[in-house]
Amino acid sequence: MRMSRPTRLPLSHPATLIASGLGIGLLRGAPGTWASLAALPCAWLIRGAGGATALAIAAAIAFFGGWWAAARVTSATPASDPGWVVIDEIAAQWLVLLAVPQQPWLYAAAFLAFRLFDIWKPFPVSWCDRSVKGGLGVMLDDIAAAIYALVLIAVLEGVTGVRP
Repeated sequence: MRMSRPTRLPLSHPATLIASGLGIGLLRGAPGTWASLAALPCAWLIRGAGGATALAIAAAIAFFGGWWAAARVTSATPASDPGWVVIDEIAAQWLVLLAVPQQPWLYAAAFLAFRLFDIWKPFPVSWCDRSVKGGLGVMLDDIAAAIYALVLIAVLEGVTGVRP
């Protein structure tokens, strides 16, 4: 597989493996969408095995590990947020999935809500994307998009009466 951007780190480097979501980010098309989609069954399994606490821990590990990996990758490539770096989508998608019960249609709604805000990038998501640099910047805009998705889910839960 070829990366869409040059980097001095090989694919086998831990930072590259983590940043690319174990290679998911190297898929053609929309790597962020592929990563968010791949995060769904992983979250389902993690939550099924250890509950919401396990998923929260996994999201935190993905965030902090992703911050480290993205920092290493961005220092080894000319891009400030390479498209193939998708650990940010995985961490943020898991954060959003914490807010919904383990039901397929709610996971789908959480996926769509997160992708909407990650692609649209309303303020302050767009500000984070433009202004915060390095590994934290790569991760932070997706967390901001996840917060928007969480707010939307909370509003929808209030309207529909579906509670986690």
